[in-house]
Amino acid sequence: MARGQGNPGERLRTAKSRTASSARWLSRQLADPYVKKAKAEGYRSRAAYKLRELDEKFGLLKGVKRVVDLGVAPGGWSQVVRQQRPQAAVVGIDLLPTDPIPGVVLLQMDFMADEAVAAITEPLGGPPDLVLSDMAANTVGHKQTDHLRTMGLVETAADFAIAHLAPGGAFVAKVLAGGTDPQLLALLKKHFATVKHAKPPASRKDSSEWYVIAQGFKGKVDAASA
Repeated sequence: MARGQGNPGERLRTAKSRTASSARWLSRQLADPYVKKAKAEGYRSRAAYKLRELDEKFGLLKGVKRVVDLGVAPGGWSQVVRQQRPQAAVVGIDLLPTDPIPGVVLLQMDFMADEAVAAITEPLGGPPDLVLSDMAANTVGHKQTDHLRTMGLVETAADFAIAHLAPGGAFVAKVLAGGTDPQLLALLKKHFATVKHAKPPASRKDSSEWYVIAQGFKGKVDAASA
């Protein structure tokens, strides 16, 4: 059998499965009121409403001057930030390309790369008031592995926030069902005045995503008092 041909019957079954899955996704998208609303209001994704709803509940964007958007693509969250705080400096980073957003510095690079921190912080001109992370690892279909990979991104984002936030700042990150891991939760509670979990209405009910909202950054915590 020539390389790449495979079993015709297997290819046909795979194609059928993929087509059915794509059809279900498309049907859900077309029926989703948030998708329709996003198109009507000029947002790049329905995710914009997640940030809007979290902001309404927690006042995340009130008075912010510098914002970091981790996992920015396709740009819905940065659009909301610019809409609500047009004078704020915003830097977004993602492995995927993001179409230009007026007033936003966009970086297409790996957030985990050594040079990423300098690339993010230098354009801000000072410490951020808010670090947003809508990052999630690509799933492999194994629940525990997917959870660990996504939480690894959350932990890295939290480390960045703790190292760079201005006093009083906030950190928001997407986590999975079950919330933040105990060790990370303890770290956030040590560095922030309040730490809560929320699932905004715009987050699909069948989705496992939740968000951790840490507010009132205490600044550097003395190791002796930790």
